[in-house]
Amino acid sequence: MIEKMNYCHVKEVAELEKICFSSPWSEKSLSDEIENNSAYFIVSLNDKNEVEGYSGMHIVLDECYIDNIAVFPFARNKGVGKMLLTALEEKAKEIDACFITLEVRSGNTVARNLYEKFGFINQGTRKNFYDNPKEDAVIYTKFYKEY
Repeated sequence: MIEKMNYCHVKEVAELEKICFSSPWSEKSLSDEIENNSAYFIVSLNDKNEVEGYSGMHIVLDECYIDNIAVFPFARNKGVGKMLLTALEEKAKEIDACFITLEVRSGNTVARNLYEKFGFINQGTRKNFYDNPKEDAVIYTKFYKEY
């Protein structure tokens, strides 16, 4: 089940951040996004109401910028990432967005394959964007309108 992230989810999401990312968001940073009108942060919950994964996106006018998509190891390969990405896309369409975009580590082939299956297009790289380890970011964008 997908729902908007709220304060009761923050501790689990912060733990997930530590597992998945070398520069994790803090509980405070995540909590701040709950009240941020330009943020859309969601969680995937299992039947025990435990967080399986989460994603966050910032909306600037009619542009959508995905911050993170993360899934706990116990919930991987069960479609959680697809559900989260689908929910972000639904929100983008709901606000009549021009595009939705993100950066992903060049070596994260699982995520890159998912984005490509969803119709995201490789728009280039940001050299040495990530630290620990140093790695390029690949920019993926899906356009909903032509400019």
